[in-house]
Amino acid sequence: MSDDLSESTSPGRSWLDRITQFFSGEPTTREDLQQLLHSLSERGVLDSETLTIIDGAMQVSAMQVRDIMVPRAQMITIKASAQPREFLPLIIECAHSRFPVVGDDPDEIIGVLLAKDLLPLVLDPTRAERFQIKDHIRPAFIIPESKRLDALLRDFRANHNHMAIVVNEYGGVAGLATIEDVLEEIVGDIEDETDIEDDDYLIREMDHGVCVVKALIPIEEFNEHFRSHFSDEEFDTLAGLLLQQFGHLPRRGEQVEWNGFRFTVVSADARTIRLVEVAPLPAAS
Repeated sequence: MSDDLSESTSPGRSWLDRITQFFSGEPTTREDLQQLLHSLSERGVLDSETLTIIDGAMQVSAMQVRDIMVPRAQMITIKASAQPREFLPLIIECAHSRFPVVGDDPDEIIGVLLAKDLLPLVLDPTRAERFQIKDHIRPAFIIPESKRLDALLRDFRANHNHMAIVVNEYGGVAGLATIEDVLEEIVGDIEDETDIEDDDYLIREMDHGVCVVKALIPIEEFNEHFRSHFSDEEFDTLAGLLLQQFGHLPRRGEQVEWNGFRFTVVSADARTIRLVEVAPLPAAS
């Protein structure tokens, strides 16, 4: 009888032990923790937005700066020798708040110029004749591209910096990263008053035939504008086609050449592609 009782109750005890251990013991791996969090979300203990933020924070702890930085080719810099009449139109157009200042060599980072330091030029245009960038630049915060994002976020908070210049193992400039870039990995894309609303445009014409395109543009509209012939049988949007072509969720700056175009990811977060730069490839001779 005792043997029968033991056999009939041991599965119950085993199941209860597993449940108790799952909820009372500390998760021993990242996978265990994620499983626990998703279980809590399914039971309504955590809302989906909170779960997304926690997932993003966990991803940040495993990522490096090279994963999120703005590549060097897409950096907007100002030469130390430039005069206000040369760089003010650029600053006004792109509406950034901070700009790396470089010497004659692009790898020579002299410092960072804050747009707010240029306000006196607006109030008194005569100051432009006496303006010297070297008198207004702030020290640059230099970091290696292998730095972990959670460590970078701590440094940003401790040093009150908002931008870091990223260098590679040889000391050359690899790109830049901002505190907003790190935070967007946690909470998703952060839009401010200078960002363009989703309904404002689908395709923006730039120079030399290059366009910036909303990734959620319907394929039919993309084909109509670019006179292309991408299929819309499997996907409805350009984002779907590109995700299939990349084979993964691409990071900002990643490129793919396909069907006569070069697609460069301009904006993306941990969940989706947002903006893409589209450039026609030279016709094969």
